[in-house]
Amino acid sequence: MPSSLAVVPRPLDTFRILFVCTGNICRSPIAERLTRLELDTRLGPAAAGRIVVESAGTWGHEGAPMEAHAATVLGEYGADSAGFAGRELLDEHVIDADLVLTATLDHRAQVISMGHSAGLRTFTLKEFTRLVRRVDPGTLPHAGDDSRLTDRARALVRSAAALRGWLLAASPEFDEVNDPYGAPIGMFRNCGEEIFDALDPVVTALTGVPGGQ
Repeated sequence: MPSSLAVVPRPLDTFRILFVCTGNICRSPIAERLTRLELDTRLGPAAAGRIVVESAGTWGHEGAPMEAHAATVLGEYGADSAGFAGRELLDEHVIDADLVLTATLDHRAQVISMGHSAGLRTFTLKEFTRLVRRVDPGTLPHAGDDSRLTDRARALVRSAAALRGWLLAASPEFDEVNDPYGAPIGMFRNCGEEIFDALDPVVTALTGVPGGQ
């Protein structure tokens, strides 16, 4: 006799990236939406859906819209700022994240101080970029099969963490993205360019697909 119970499909394996800044209205939203755009462009929305991208702030303006200049800069990159709402960083965000990328070293320290074994998966964005540039892509799982995309992402995080103690920045400021809040639009454009340039090699390493393809 056929079962009357419906078969619930097993959810696809996902990899979660969390961007963190202070207010979650400038730097981390720019990084979140640019990353989402690049993933969709390189992989297509279906495959890119395996990588969940979110953001929050250590002093997050809960429910606040994106800062106007930040939204303008996103639009100039072809990214969408619609529907964004600021969030305050919570324990559950850190627990759920496979990779936490912060704007500054202070943000990184705050995330790690929350516990949840976050140390090995928390980096500043520019620190992570610097490290993944030194990871041999041949040592990572091939992401051509969508089912291995998350395996590749987790392997990349492990490889970057292993290199951290050996590859130091020229100065602490080298690994940070400064806050443009309250500055003219030109400073936001500089910030957007800095974030985009840092994200490009990260998304390439995560997906195995170079930009501009």
